[in-house]
Amino acid sequence: MISLDRKQVDRTPLVACIGYFDGLHKGHQALIHATIEEAKKRGCASGLITFSPDPWVTLKGIRPNEEEHLTTMQQRIALAHEYGIDKVFVLDFSKKVATLSPDDFLSRILGQLNLQCLVCGYDFHFGAFGKGDGAYLKANAPFAIIEVGEVSEDGIKISSTRITELVKAGEMEKAEQLMGRPFETAGTVVHGLANGHKLGFPTANLSCPVEYVRPRGGVYAGYFIHNGEKYKAMINFGHNPTVVWQSHMSLEANILDFEGDLYGQKASLQFKKYLRPEKTFDSIDDLIAQLKKDQETVRELLA
Repeated sequence: MISLDRKQVDRTPLVACIGYFDGLHKGHQALIHATIEEAKKRGCASGLITFSPDPWVTLKGIRPNEEEHLTTMQQRIALAHEYGIDKVFVLDFSKKVATLSPDDFLSRILGQLNLQCLVCGYDFHFGAFGKGDGAYLKANAPFAIIEVGEVSEDGIKISSTRITELVKAGEMEKAEQLMGRPFETAGTVVHGLANGHKLGFPTANLSCPVEYVRPRGGVYAGYFIHNGEKYKAMINFGHNPTVVWQSHMSLEANILDFEGDLYGQKASLQFKKYLRPEKTFDSIDDLIAQLKKDQETVRELLA
């Protein structure tokens, strides 16, 4: 963790990119690629500098559990390493840090690292009131600066906000296209009401951090991932209106071709395609018939 109270966090010669990186989408991946390539040229370690909490939590006084994210910090760190980054540095984005001048941010925060080059997006801003930018860095930083231009899809900038809107609308295929991987929520398998088991469609209920973006309610084709294994799954996010309506929305998965006790274990769900909204069926038999159709659809889509 980088903070104002520490000096010289790491003296390894470093090329690093900087940003919040929620979702680590294709735009972020362009920064990571440029960072790794430059690090190879210079014979340095590659790094990623990010912030916790979300700067909007500090700047706007938003409560942490009210800010929606595509990825948790743990996921971001894991993905950064998966994409080839050697070191991840998390900046403690306190109110003191938020009010630093660009010059103080440069010396007191970035100065804790042995930066040889910093990679940032063309729209990166830092320091009090966002006064610092790429031009300021190029004029004042004691290390090289690489600015990466806009990454777009269909002529529109790829952004975390754009992807969040797609996830909320259930447009998982388009969200996956912009992220370069499916939207995924990670959590712990917990006990539910066991209604799925009674109907012949046992489900694993997943309790996830509240910071995740809430996808559109309904049924999805996707994958259940546990201990490195991937299983086809029929995923439901909703109130379960036909059997026992719940005021809160639960996230559960009917895992195809799987048997075992998962309670208390870590797992994740990948959303591939939205199938249908939740509905109240006239009878339990009608619900079961629809679930059988949904299961077959999942098998066909993920074959």
